[in-house]
Amino acid sequence: MKQGQLYIISAPSGAGKTSLVKALLEKDPQVAVSVSHTTRAPRPGEVDGQNYNFVSKEQFEAMVKNGDFLEHAEVFDNYYGTSGPWVQQKLAQGLDIILEIDWQGARQVRSHHPEACSIFILPPSKAALRERLSSRGQDSQEVIDGRMDQAQSESSHYEEYDFLIINDHFDQALTELSELFSSQRLRLGRQKSLHQDLLNSLLS
Repeated sequence: MKQGQLYIISAPSGAGKTSLVKALLEKDPQVAVSVSHTTRAPRPGEVDGQNYNFVSKEQFEAMVKNGDFLEHAEVFDNYYGTSGPWVQQKLAQGLDIILEIDWQGARQVRSHHPEACSIFILPPSKAALRERLSSRGQDSQEVIDGRMDQAQSESSHYEEYDFLIINDHFDQALTELSELFSSQRLRLGRQKSLHQDLLNSLLS
């Protein structure tokens, strides 16, 4: 069975990363997204085990001690982590796995998995980003201002990634993301693994 590809997708809050990944999953059955563990409280409509695995700070710290995480980081005073065993199991099944993590987590993953393909998503402008953050209707102006400052800091790390997508028009950004996944499956190493019998017969 072919080995899946590990992907890292990062973006500042409000850039549209979650919506793009959700749309990609709906159109590409070969892709799955890792469900992170987090200590933050669920937002309205979020489901445990589907959006996140919600755990206590004590549970999270115990998992860190046990070496259960492929990466983990602190964001907005909460902890987030990716289950290493789950990721390896899905990759071995041939699925392409997306890690929706920030630049801190991306650095950790790349240090152990340099073969991971990393993608950074940016909004088309600061004005568009502020509008998207404000339209959620869940945060105060003070919180939005803080997230804008954080977004600028996070965006400064885009050069650490392999690919950059500007999410101005959603459909175009989704097409670019989907084509990127398709092109990676045509890389020589993956094609050799998938079609080794054919290649052997053609060359014998």
